[in-house]
Amino acid sequence: MADQYSVFSRQVANRNFLSPVGFKFNLTKAPKVDFFSQSVTIPNINLGVSIQTSYLKDIPVPGDKIDYGDFDIEFFIDENLENYLSIERWMRSLGFPESIDESIPLNPNEEDLLKSARSDGTMLVYNSSFNPVAKIRFKDMFPASLTPVPFSANATDINYIMATASFKYTIFNVESLVGNES
Repeated sequence: MADQYSVFSRQVANRNFLSPVGFKFNLTKAPKVDFFSQSVTIPNINLGVSIQTSYLKDIPVPGDKIDYGDFDIEFFIDENLENYLSIERWMRSLGFPESIDESIPLNPNEEDLLKSARSDGTMLVYNSSFNPVAKIRFKDMFPASLTPVPFSANATDINYIMATASFKYTIFNVESLVGNES
């Protein structure tokens, strides 16, 4: 019987590298952004650190809070501005709108209000054969910023316009889709 901690059991079985083009993002509240998404970044995770004081040296110890970075998605803006406007209108409804009609409908149930203000998102990560290997679920997302949209009559080549939306969320979870990973 082989020792499960032997050198051979800890070797990497798949030597293929992860491709940066193998992804798909779906946002429940803005499905049109999904089709035109150009790039996304799995956000950073920071674990807080506490300091244990000592007369010889202060010792860093793991803290108890995790801080998640923003989720940024860069997407091509369609010529009718539908995907851009879906994010812009969502942000206006969360902020200080021009009229009461733009705001999120108030509901006596606070949980319903939270659900209407936020949306879950899912990112699929694909391997080099474009088979899904991981699913990343973002919970309670909402847009925090949207980049400007530049126009220029001086352009010599047509470079289609892209925008970046940054989202806040409560947590993300990564689920492997490739069997039992150790």
